[in-house]
Amino acid sequence: MTDTLALLPHTLPRCQNARLALFAIRRMGAHGLNDACAAHSIFTSFGQDFRRPLMLLRALMADLAAHAGGTIAIAPCCCARMTSAEAALLSILQRIETEPVQAQFLMSDLLGIRRVEGPLMAAAAVTAAFADAGRPIAA
Repeated sequence: MTDTLALLPHTLPRCQNARLALFAIRRMGAHGLNDACAAHSIFTSFGQDFRRPLMLLRALMADLAAHAGGTIAIAPCCCARMTSAEAALLSILQRIETEPVQAQFLMSDLLGIRRVEGPLMAAAAVTAAFADAGRPIAA
């Protein structure tokens, strides 16, 4: 049990929109950007306006993969807890609009690099797409 808590120290977010984003991130991280389950979950949640959040999540994941200085730990989709990297990414999505400096520091720590403007803007676009569709990512 202590091994699990060491690897997965954070509980899942209460916000259903944050859980949706986490599910899609986990699926795309494990199965690729064109994962059908991730696309289906976004489609069923957003309805006919699914394209923007889906494409922006794909862009975010591609930016994270391209810029990461190391591996970013993600848990399996069925896991009821989060890794520190997943918690940091959700915190970035939650803070990008209101606390951009903190979000930048978190992104820099997550990726292990100093210049994080590209992935940070992708995260801001994802957050805006969710909020514009009436599904803001909250804590």
